[in-house]
Amino acid sequence: MTDTVVITLPYFRPDAERIATFLGADIAEYTPDLFSVAFRDRKRIVALMSMGIVVRKIAPLLDDKWTDPAVVVISPDCRYAVPLLGGHHGANELAHELAGLGLVPVITTATESRGRDSVESIAGRTGTAVVNRDSTRAVNAALIRNDVPVHTIEEPAIVLAGPGVSVLVKAGEYSVGIGCRKGVAKDEIIGAVRTALKENGIHEKDVFIYATTVKKINETGLAEAVSALCALATAKKKKLIMEKKVFGRVTVAIAC
Repeated sequence: MTDTVVITLPYFRPDAERIATFLGADIAEYTPDLFSVAFRDRKRIVALMSMGIVVRKIAPLLDDKWTDPAVVVISPDCRYAVPLLGGHHGANELAHELAGLGLVPVITTATESRGRDSVESIAGRTGTAVVNRDSTRAVNAALIRNDVPVHTIEEPAIVLAGPGVSVLVKAGEYSVGIGCRKGVAKDEIIGAVRTALKENGIHEKDVFIYATTVKKINETGLAEAVSALCALATAKKKKLIMEKKVFGRVTVAIAC
């Protein structure tokens, strides 16, 4: 099974087979529950049918633009490829890919439709992940009007950024929140983190950010509690893999 499926009405099957072959995708004839299955199992969905059918079927399935699959609707005459869902998250790219078959991509995201970059497109191009996803609204809005500076920071470094600054870091799966008592040595913290990762079967290379808090750092109880919240604040799926756990004088939480 591939990560892309072409869903078609039976009388459009010859065109759907041509599209699926071009994309290296699977093909499936439409059934009432097929979109719910595709939402669970696929990253990209191409629908060869009227947009009305697709809208009605996917509306109850929508969850989060960062995790929902990219959906592109192809008009029944095979003239247009319209990103319906996830334009910044693969659908625009898929529509442009379909231009190789002579289809016209109909791009409606505000940035790309004006020939501008978006935070998400920069992240995709650089192989990074957006840490503070809520920031993309303000930054993408600014990109419509003007160029926005992109600063590359070489490690090691500390970055202080406001809510209207999108932070992109190396691609990875997990966020690790750390809290500790005053005066804990570096080696003790590193040892605690490595133990936590090992207990959860996570490799260090799959961690995309380590987070902590500097607010009221002298209040030990608060620092330990916030360690779990820190992990969720920077996580992609907002799902705790390991709730706050104490390792000696260090607390660690892991989220994805």
